Amino acid sequence: MRQLDKFRIYYNHTIHPELMRMERKRIRLLRLLILSGLLLLGVVLFEFYVNILLFTLVLAIPIVFYLLFLSYRIRKFLQTFKPNVMKLVLNFLQEEPNIGQLKYEPERSIPQKTFFESKLFACKPIIFEGEDFISGRVGEMDFDLCELTVEEEATVGTGLQNVFKGIFLHAIFPEETYGQVACWPRHLKHFFLRSIKEFTWLDAYNMDDEILYEPFREMFVTYASMNTHVAGILSEPMKEAIVDYCQVTGKELYFSFLGKHIFLAVTEPRDMMEPYIWRSNLSFELIRSFLEDVSLLLAIVEDFDKTH
Repeated sequence: MRQLDKFRIYYNHTIHPELMRMERKRIRLLRLLILSGLLLLGVVLFEFYVNILLFTLVLAIPIVFYLLFLSYRIRKFLQTFKPNVMKLVLNFLQEEPNIGQLKYEPERSIPQKTFFESKLFACKPIIFEGEDFISGRVGEMDFDLCELTVEEEATVGTGLQNVFKGIFLHAIFPEETYGQVACWPRHLKHFFLRSIKEFTWLDAYNMDDEILYEPFREMFVTYASMNTHVAGILSEPMKEAIVDYCQVTGKELYFSFLGKHIFLAVTEPRDMMEPYIWRSNLSFELIRSFLEDVSLLLAIVEDFDKTH
């Protein structure tokens, strides 16, 4: 049975009941917010009617405390939803025979130093924020992944521009391996000229001619250090899986293999499984999207582990 079919059954039996429980909490919270809004509106109108400054100042104190209470209730819901659902998804992933114990830490992230060691993103970040740290093992390889948002000063105009927003993974092969390979989306090459230039300073060269699988060659630019056996690192099944994933999801994928270190990054415009307050969170597609992102990254790591 395909993974998606298995996951749909798992979702219906395990995740959906939890989503229903959280949905009841969301509805109670929504009712509280609506009633509170009407109550506060009535209080404000009454204050305008009586127009007594001392009365307004006295009422301001309980109003502020009540707003803090509402803020606490919202924050508690948001902080409870994702860990509960995330742990269920990770339990499903752990059923795969080659995946070891997975650990979830919502407030932790991959260090900025590791992000730059990937050689994929040459930037000077103003914002570097991460959350939803997951660690575990695929075959013989330990890995960490998290959600990252990286922004730097805009090169044109004022403000900030996005460098990367999505899931970033770092895995370590247990033995020393030779060679360095990095790939960027071809249609975004002009955005990564600085990254490519810095990588070529490390005695790397364009290796597109060594990519025999044409759809992959059309989708990515490939650079590698001298005497690196690119085909030995990027297997045909791996390249086919990457192309299929990018074509189906429309997401961008960046990856590098530097010695025994693997770095993978997949774009994701919205926060992973971030719950809504004003509309329902009963969405199979929301959970499925996260599962597919993580499954692809782990499949690439697993392929490298098996072929090396």
